[in-house]
Amino acid sequence: MDKRTVVAICYDFDKTLAVNDMQSFAFIPNLNMGEAEFWKECEQFSKTHGTDSTLSYLKVMIDEAKAHGIKLTKEYLNHCGKGMKFFEGVTTWFKRVNEFASDHNINLEHYIISSGNKEILEGSPIYDEFKQVYGCEFLYDDEGVAYWPKTIVNYTLKTQYLFRICKGTTDLTNDEQVNQRIEKKHVEFRNMIYIGDGITDIPCMTLVKEKGGTAISVYPKGKKDKALQLLQDNRVNYAVKSDFKSGSELENLIKIILESIELQEKLRDMQE
Repeated sequence: MDKRTVVAICYDFDKTLAVNDMQSFAFIPNLNMGEAEFWKECEQFSKTHGTDSTLSYLKVMIDEAKAHGIKLTKEYLNHCGKGMKFFEGVTTWFKRVNEFASDHNINLEHYIISSGNKEILEGSPIYDEFKQVYGCEFLYDDEGVAYWPKTIVNYTLKTQYLFRICKGTTDLTNDEQVNQRIEKKHVEFRNMIYIGDGITDIPCMTLVKEKGGTAISVYPKGKKDKALQLLQDNRVNYAVKSDFKSGSELENLIKIILESIELQEKLRDMQE
């Protein structure tokens, strides 16, 4: 029986797979607010209270929902994820690359590491494509209404989830487990691919790239400058358009990376 290599593709979500912030498709419009108005309020809360920006937006979500008579339940947030719009090809992307990987002796796993709301992500039509989704979560009271953050994933905290994926430790309540030294990793960093859209992904991009994996910056049509800057600053290995369609530059790049991983792992096996 062939020894199959585990490869993980880790994605940011907002403006990487989805064309906008996940709160912008339903949650913010349901408040009768504009995007700029909502995020300005979050920024002001953060400045006023000296609070982490991720904690600030979670607090503002709770406050604004309450002020507008909206019960901020898990079910409501799930519903806010149903109408999200994605870059072209995203909905068929996973089946295509999974089939290619399987033909190349690879077990391909997909992960989301997002500072957005996991509950909104759970309502997304692509949620089931991922082995694990890491995102911010709320605690809920006896009536099922959100009242406090349960988990936050800010820009730098994102990196811990790469180590969890590497070691196969998904239990977020066990911090000791993720810090323990293990001989057999679930997926080697060299076999990780991180796909993100910009500045907030730099810690993850840098970590994956420095540990021998591949970091890819994606950009929407006409907005190439930011991605190219990341490439010039040596933060990423590649910068390509946010086009997930069959035959796209991104798909061809992923296929070449997967083929390279297959060959490199064969060479390592011959050395053992």
